[in-house]
Amino acid sequence: MDRRGDTSNPEPNPNPNPIPVGRESCQDTCRCFDRVNSQPYARVGFHTELQDTSAPGWLHLLALIDEAAADGREEFRPLGELSPQERREIVTLPPTIAKLTAVKHLMLYGSNLVRIPPEIGAMTSLEEFTPYTSYRLHWFPYEITRCTRLTRSTVSTRTLFGNYKLRPPFPRLRSAESSVAGLDTSDLDPGRWGTTAISSCSVCDRAIELGGLHPVWISLRVATDVLPLLVNACSAQCVAELPPPPEGYFQSAHTGGRVGQSSADRD
Repeated sequence: MDRRGDTSNPEPNPNPNPIPVGRESCQDTCRCFDRVNSQPYARVGFHTELQDTSAPGWLHLLALIDEAAADGREEFRPLGELSPQERREIVTLPPTIAKLTAVKHLMLYGSNLVRIPPEIGAMTSLEEFTPYTSYRLHWFPYEITRCTRLTRSTVSTRTLFGNYKLRPPFPRLRSAESSVAGLDTSDLDPGRWGTTAISSCSVCDRAIELGGLHPVWISLRVATDVLPLLVNACSAQCVAELPPPPEGYFQSAHTGGRVGQSSADRD
């Protein structure tokens, strides 16, 4: 157990290999942290799974997104149209969700997702977001705040990094880079960066190759819930422009570790 030790590199996920729940289960078991008992000193990390883009479930999901974009539907429930095995094959959503500009309700109940891409910010009509019982989904991209019509959400908050009920720690983030020269931001290790690609600044939307990379965490209210948001900013100035977290949460952006409900609780 990591008891306040500071490390320069983020910890890998201590349980990178999912354990099947059952033969026909749609989800893999997640043991990143205890969802019942408080573990403020637990070792946590990002999920390391990569999306298999040749899997039948992925190809089926791509087709469903194209279909939904073409008919302009307002509710998108893709998992209900996938077999249990196909649902287990989906660990992230495709960037093509950016085409779903008419969707008002995104239903992802009981998904096997470990991350959501920043392209969700392009779903500008989104009013309701339901990833409830997606127990491997511990954080969200800051870009979800661009969904300015989003007013209702149903999230399993006990599975979130830094949640106020159990106060598990956040994964420690990489140090800020003044330049991304030499870093292939289109092919990143999700165990270190949380995501597999960063194309633009989470805050100003400027192409990331034009600046540096300043990853930080911030807790903000998004619709019904306060969510841990991963910000990949291009500069310290963009980090400074982030809005203040709600009362009862750490009152600034931070780089992870044991973060409690107030600034005084942080290591």
